[in-house]
Amino acid sequence: MIVSAADILNARILIVDDQESNVNLLEQILREDGYAGVASTMNPQEVCELHRKNRYDLILLDLQMPGMDGFQVMESLKTNDADGYLPVLVITAQPGHKLRALQVGARDFISKPFDLIEVRTRIHNMLEVRLLYKQLNDYNKVLEQTVQERTAELRESEARYRSLTELVSDWYWEQDENGNFTRFSGPVLEMLGIRVDTLAGDANGVEMAGWNEAERKTLQAAIAARQPFLDFVYSRVNADGSQQQYRVSGEPIFNRACRYIGYRGIGAELIAKI
Repeated sequence: MIVSAADILNARILIVDDQESNVNLLEQILREDGYAGVASTMNPQEVCELHRKNRYDLILLDLQMPGMDGFQVMESLKTNDADGYLPVLVITAQPGHKLRALQVGARDFISKPFDLIEVRTRIHNMLEVRLLYKQLNDYNKVLEQTVQERTAELRESEARYRSLTELVSDWYWEQDENGNFTRFSGPVLEMLGIRVDTLAGDANGVEMAGWNEAERKTLQAAIAARQPFLDFVYSRVNADGSQQQYRVSGEPIFNRACRYIGYRGIGAELIAKI
């Protein structure tokens, strides 16, 4: 991220000082240096409302003013500064006020009487930092919005995937990272031959008889090892002596941080379609 000279010269600046001579001097310095967005006020009670309306990039704030001093102004600014960054450069003739001003939120300070080189340098440097901060804040907002949009797209894509797989297969299942079933369609438990008492609704679990034990163990080992597999064929023999074959595919599921969060698969019986 880069702040151009034009960005700095077009920044919005507010001068706050109860001494007209100081206001005039600072305005003259800024305008001679090419700053275009310079405003001023001699009434410190106006600062909060002016900043709310104009969102100044820099506020040059005198600390010693009657009625409402610069410290009180900074406290009031904290209540309405939406981005959490207080763009205040304090002006003071009291060395002891500098540390206190920084502690309550000021970003930097200018000493009285003015040293013109110091004034110009501190204003330029603070504006550069302020505008970089705004760019970073804007970038983070765009990034957050992009992440939300991509997440929504992924969820929509996942929903479409589930719908399509359920349409083109006889059954579909999902398991969480602990192997518990979280979603399934069709006679998944019977076909997989996996004993899951809570989902089967039967204290005795799923009837395991008839499955080719070697094939079933190979299938379960692949799932347990979180390995993807495609078109695995296994079979079972029914009580009447007839044989059934199934084609199964499965894959592990990972979140955006690449952490394993479960397993899913689809299956279909291998029979002639009429």
